[in-house]
Amino acid sequence: MQTIYYDLRDTKGQQKEIEDKISAAAKILREGGLVGIPTETVYGLGANGLDKNAVKRIFEAKGRPQDNPLILHVTGPQWLPRYCTDIPPMAYVLARKFWPGPLTMILKRQPIVPDETTAGLNTVAMRCPNHPVTLAIIREAGVPIAAPSANTSGRPSCTTAQDVLEDMDGKIEGVVDGGPCTVGVESTILDLTCDPPRLLRPGGLPLEDLERLIGHVDVDKAVTSALKEGEKPKAPGMKYRHYAPKAPVTVVTGAPEASAREIERRVGPASGVICFDEYAHLFPKQVVQTLGPSGDKLMQAQRVFDALRFFDTSSVTEIYAQCPDNRGLGLAIGNRLKKAAGFHVVEADSHRVVLGLTGGTGAGKTSALKAIQELGGTVIDCDAVYHEMLEQSQEMRNAINEKFPGVFGKDGKLDRQKLGQEVFAKKDRLAQLNSIVFRYLIPELERRMESAGDGLYAIDAINLLESGADRLCDRTVAVTAPTELRVRRIMARDGITEQYARLRISAQKADEYYRSKCDCELANAAETAEAFQEEAKLQLAKLIETITEEKRHKSQ
Repeated sequence: MQTIYYDLRDTKGQQKEIEDKISAAAKILREGGLVGIPTETVYGLGANGLDKNAVKRIFEAKGRPQDNPLILHVTGPQWLPRYCTDIPPMAYVLARKFWPGPLTMILKRQPIVPDETTAGLNTVAMRCPNHPVTLAIIREAGVPIAAPSANTSGRPSCTTAQDVLEDMDGKIEGVVDGGPCTVGVESTILDLTCDPPRLLRPGGLPLEDLERLIGHVDVDKAVTSALKEGEKPKAPGMKYRHYAPKAPVTVVTGAPEASAREIERRVGPASGVICFDEYAHLFPKQVVQTLGPSGDKLMQAQRVFDALRFFDTSSVTEIYAQCPDNRGLGLAIGNRLKKAAGFHVVEADSHRVVLGLTGGTGAGKTSALKAIQELGGTVIDCDAVYHEMLEQSQEMRNAINEKFPGVFGKDGKLDRQKLGQEVFAKKDRLAQLNSIVFRYLIPELERRMESAGDGLYAIDAINLLESGADRLCDRTVAVTAPTELRVRRIMARDGITEQYARLRISAQKADEYYRSKCDCELANAAETAEAFQEEAKLQLAKLIETITEEKRHKSQ
């Protein structure tokens, strides 16, 4: 079979020629053929998603397992009712904000969508790509386009038309060249058939952006570890070793300096290295591919598949890869690297243990934090850090002032009363303030720990889970206590009435919330703060020992 190459990179060329090429690609798709198509994330291998025979050809061309579902690409939310049922209002909220763009939503499917597209699931993945060429092809074809990444299954994804030809020349009817992909990693996949929504695959739309719009999103275990044998994937990219070059990959996580030094300690003359620009000089005898600066995650996303593909033509016997942190696009980049490595991960910061403590007022969190200090740990009070940043972080101040004009006086000082009146009267305004604070607070917490180096840390935050600070922690710990004990403690501590103490407790989340969301629980039924401090010290010492042992095994 001859694969026809359609070059549409020059969008200023002859309009008639462009339209003819789009029509030709659409005709191939309508007639059951396969076409490599550009999107902002990666190149897709497209077929008519309603034609089961055409969809079968995708699996054959890629060598893709049949239980790996495909994404249907459409031109906008107006197409959703044609192929989906029981569509939640949240789907339209998300589509208005993020479509066209790198967001795929899992919804219940209509019978018109064949089993071959959904891998037999009763759900279907829907996306509107942000690329004018592919949107034009979908409109011209008049059918939704099923399009997984256009690589041979298991290989790194394609970010240029030449990558597609390398894998698919002679197997498919056409390739449309729309230029290099601007995002570089696949779309974010969000399951809307459950409550709360669940992140099935991190991608070009950061988790933080989703949570700023719709609140908390659960993260599926497949994001950070491999599915077990026999588990059926609900979305593309969840199950199989993916994005992998021929040589085995080891991913090294941790602070950039620490992960670079860990790789330097491990490499030999036949090793390949994927690293941030700043650390390439450490590997003069190795074959090196750089991801870009350690602080530029967009560039890292654009380069990660090129780096992995490069090593397919190299003679290296092993590859070590630096991994960005999990914030923003880092979660998606790290996920792709870890899947390329079959989740073979080494933690460079093996001597740092971070615990996150949270719980309601009067539960005994202060005593637990004192226990951590007695164990040699450093307590990071998120509330104190926030107030420091209000004075010192001009970026955060500007972001707050933009959303809440006038809360900073002419002298530059925050009018706390004015801000308080603004946010506590309306829940949506409080959520807006929190989203700004969390956006700047989390990187500051990480920076402080990295600057201080190895050791034991405790992050003290009432909003530990909501802020995303839990992602910095090795374990999250819920400090809980019976309501009557909390009432008595608050009354004695703050000199308030029983009625007011109960009101304060009722205004906060119940212990069950913290208990269900955290990794561990410190239940405080002790009669005195001192007694609980000793109990907490014993339990926390055992927990720290467990974490330290886990890190030691990972680094071997």
